[in-house]
Amino acid sequence: LTTVDVGGPQPLPIVCGAPNVATGQKVVVALVGAKLHPTNGESFVIKKAKIRGATSEGMICAEDEIGLGSSHEGILVLNTDVPNGTSAATYFGLEADYRLEIGLTPNRADAASHVGVARDLKALLGRDLTLPSIATFQPESTAFPIQVSVEDTIACPRFCGVTVDGVKIGPSPEWLQKRLRAIGLNPINNVVDVTNFVNHETGQPLHAYDWSALRGQQIVVRYVPEGTKFTTLDGVVRSLTAQDLMICDAEGPLGIAGIFGGKTSGIQSDTTRVYLECAYFSPESIRRTAQRHGLKTDASFRFERGTDPNAKLTALKRAALLIQEVAGGKVASDVTDFYPNPAKNVQIECTYRNIDRLIGKKLDHERIRTILESLDIKVWGNNADSFTASVPPYRVDVTREADVVEEILRIYGLNNVELSPSLRTDFLAQFAEKDANQLQYRLTQALAGAGFQEIFTNSLTRPAYAAALGLEAENVEILNKLSEDLGVMRQSLLFSGLEALAFNVNRRQRDLKFFEFGKTYHRQGETGFRERQHLALFLTGHAAAETWQQKSRPMAFHDLANAVVQVLTRLGIQQFEIQDVEPGAGPFAYGLRYLFNKKEVVSLGLVNRKLTGLTDLKQPVFYADFNWDALLKLASMDVVFQEIPKFPDVRRDLSLVLDRTVSFREIQRLAERTERTLLRNVNVFDVFEGEALGAGKKSYSVSFTLQDPTQTLTDAQIDKAMQRLMNGFERELGAVIRK
Repeated sequence: LTTVDVGGPQPLPIVCGAPNVATGQKVVVALVGAKLHPTNGESFVIKKAKIRGATSEGMICAEDEIGLGSSHEGILVLNTDVPNGTSAATYFGLEADYRLEIGLTPNRADAASHVGVARDLKALLGRDLTLPSIATFQPESTAFPIQVSVEDTIACPRFCGVTVDGVKIGPSPEWLQKRLRAIGLNPINNVVDVTNFVNHETGQPLHAYDWSALRGQQIVVRYVPEGTKFTTLDGVVRSLTAQDLMICDAEGPLGIAGIFGGKTSGIQSDTTRVYLECAYFSPESIRRTAQRHGLKTDASFRFERGTDPNAKLTALKRAALLIQEVAGGKVASDVTDFYPNPAKNVQIECTYRNIDRLIGKKLDHERIRTILESLDIKVWGNNADSFTASVPPYRVDVTREADVVEEILRIYGLNNVELSPSLRTDFLAQFAEKDANQLQYRLTQALAGAGFQEIFTNSLTRPAYAAALGLEAENVEILNKLSEDLGVMRQSLLFSGLEALAFNVNRRQRDLKFFEFGKTYHRQGETGFRERQHLALFLTGHAAAETWQQKSRPMAFHDLANAVVQVLTRLGIQQFEIQDVEPGAGPFAYGLRYLFNKKEVVSLGLVNRKLTGLTDLKQPVFYADFNWDALLKLASMDVVFQEIPKFPDVRRDLSLVLDRTVSFREIQRLAERTERTLLRNVNVFDVFEGEALGAGKKSYSVSFTLQDPTQTLTDAQIDKAMQRLMNGFERELGAVIRK
């Protein structure tokens, strides 16, 4: 326990376990409430605490804990006589810095840089944008050229490069280190720091090579043979595929294009001559290679989303000038610029009528033109009705008229569009096609209201699951497997749902009701494939928790059956045939199948224990699998409104002794066919089997709800309806009515 004078009225007790703490030292102290940003790890706030029984009102800091270095061997001891309580920022001469974190969506690749954000601010604030000057860039000699060739101009449409000679590798100046740390990057050396700095400044990834390590003084952008071994900068030996675009020299690969450099060609402490690369690689090529090798870097992040092909030369010159500033040297080659097919602006035809319609407000034409040109979108052929928007290549997200309208609205401001006092529509129509999204949303709301939770699970799964159902012949295998456990596409939503249940049960969440909309994938013949859309329901645990009024009740099959009926009813599907599932067939120990015109719509039941055991689930699971494509064909979007009945309904009960083979569904269908006028509902409330009934017999206790919408039923009407029902049961089902 130390006592520290921090310039306040009283010294503070602070617990410190550093080995080098001693009396009389000048140290850096973080008081309660201070937020620290360590060199490594997450930021944290200092709190008042009790440590080993002693109160601690702060922390004596090591240099890595305040982001000033990497050492954590002991506290930072200062050799100074400044007054106690002096601000650490003042002592270290740190300038106030502000960091803005933006929620960047994947389509806004252009905003993944300081310049990109500044462009948007320029448009929003109506200010001028001043970019760093590259006017002083000038090659001083051509003594150290590098010959560049590109074999695939689709995967690499542009490649720029230049040599800087006479550099001295060392730490970056303080201003550069501070700026990198402010955005979460650790300084490495002056040359690499410049490439990282320019990458974040301009959104243009660069790579620096040791010129002397480029064999044959050549750069070749090409593919390498399948299985070629390559060691990346992190020391990992990777096996390349024939689809991986590589940066090579005369003898072999130097780096994975746009993703990761190689171990042998990087900047070393004795490097004196640097070759700078700034290229454009197609997003598709980078994305596939990065996924194959499980690599995510600052460079691949930008290349995958699309960089500006027309800004490569500017970024290259900017980096070369900064290297000269922080590492010395001179430009010692002509600039290589391989760019056979320069990217052109995208031309989009726009009409003012559509702009006003989509925004919901009529904007002045001059205001629209000003907004677009502030975003570097040129306006051509402007007339009273329409114009052509010329969109620069770096705006990969603006490809159609609606995108142009979105840009206008972004800068104009959503809050500046007033709500209309009247509701209007441009057209009225009856849509023949069912809206699958609306139906799915309707069911999602209904299931959530019934206590279900929606899950989203992985389409990749274990081959063993298909084998457990005897479906391995239909497996769709992944060519570049992430792992053997994720080697095939799923053929059922069952196992991904069981994994989700197991995950929650293992965390003591045992009472669960899940649903999922998802696709399954099946091999069809030798080369064909097909996808199917499904809805799955899962129930496990208890349906109701124990209270002072009732005991807890475990989930039962009828809970699942009721949920299935609710789904079908919600979709307007009422006429269907029900069959028993053969015990042990498919995934079920027992269950039912609902069919419409002999085509299965849904199957449901108790999942076989052998299958739940594959995910280590020990409690029973009830599962329903809907054929979503079939449901869509049968579903009705129509909503029928009926008057609330004015007259009471009447319930009558019957006990029917029948053969065991007769299902309740047969009883229900016969009742509905026999008494069409008054019958409103049929429910079973008890089923009994026993020796007293006789061999092969079963007793159903069934309730019948009768109602007339025009009058109160008399006893005579009720008795007549019930007699018709009993006669039908005796005649067609061989029932014995228990009195």
